[in-house]
Amino acid sequence: MNDPIIPPLAPVALHHALITWQQQNGRHDLPWQQQPTPYSVLVSEIMLQQTQVATVIPYYQRWLEKFPNFESLAAASEDDVLALWQGLGYYSRARNLHRAAQFVVAERGGILPPCSEQLREVPGAGPYTAGAICAFAFDHPAPLVDGNVTRFFSRYFGITGDVTSSRVSKHIWQLADDYTALQNNRVYAQALLDMGATVCTPSQPQCHGCPVQSSCNAWQTDRVLQLPEKKKKAPIPTRAGWFGLDVDPTGVVLVQRDAAAVWPRLWCLPEFTEQPTKLELHGEFRHTFSHYKLNAQVFTYQAAADSRRVPWQELTDYALPTPIRRYLMALKKKL
Repeated sequence: MNDPIIPPLAPVALHHALITWQQQNGRHDLPWQQQPTPYSVLVSEIMLQQTQVATVIPYYQRWLEKFPNFESLAAASEDDVLALWQGLGYYSRARNLHRAAQFVVAERGGILPPCSEQLREVPGAGPYTAGAICAFAFDHPAPLVDGNVTRFFSRYFGITGDVTSSRVSKHIWQLADDYTALQNNRVYAQALLDMGATVCTPSQPQCHGCPVQSSCNAWQTDRVLQLPEKKKKAPIPTRAGWFGLDVDPTGVVLVQRDAAAVWPRLWCLPEFTEQPTKLELHGEFRHTFSHYKLNAQVFTYQAAADSRRVPWQELTDYALPTPIRRYLMALKKKL
């Protein structure tokens, strides 16, 4: 006979268990946890979208050195913003952050409100980011759901179904709202993120270190590795790309891509619309986007006389797509 399932803890009991665990075992030395402000929280949260903490830390530190507040970021040019973001990927995040600063300065006098609904008016600030600013900058109650929270809630409450579906997503957000802490929400919100990042991990979860293991539905039903459920992804297609290289000891020819293109407004090697048949192949590179894989070939060609030739010593001042930057840096070492 199976043991009866222990139900989830009530909100106050779960708050107490997670807050106590976070204070003793959670992360406390991340740079954005030190004297958080609405601006620094916004910067960190946007940088952390789809990017690991260890990767973000040096970018975050350099960013605050150059753009310490909304005013300095709002006054910067897009080229300067993208150049500083170079290598972090998903450049739309940098543009959103730039637009957010301009909005806050122009429409809010440089001050973010401690209200989740008003925060969602800021460009790039969705429900999670708004909740994170409320919790971490103001210590105000607000629900927040990211991948870590989704995974923890799915397992703890035994939620089945595709977590990317609207139905399951709404269910998890409702639980996050129901379980929002009315006091110490900054610590509770950090506890939720820390649980998903360090204990309730996607693979090899550390269930023995979980403060609420005994009432976790997935643990009791032996479904920890089966939850959360996700729809199987379709195979990622592969596409070909062809780029031109005009290089000499002084520099390399670059063009700024169109706003509607892949890598919008970044500086790049000129791209051909079809494979050249009379140019010499210089090299190849591969890059994986979220929706397809790029197999690219680079051909030596002669650019027009009025093309922009960027000196090698100034290359770091230009925002380049990551694979282009790597290709050119490797080439520079050989010259």
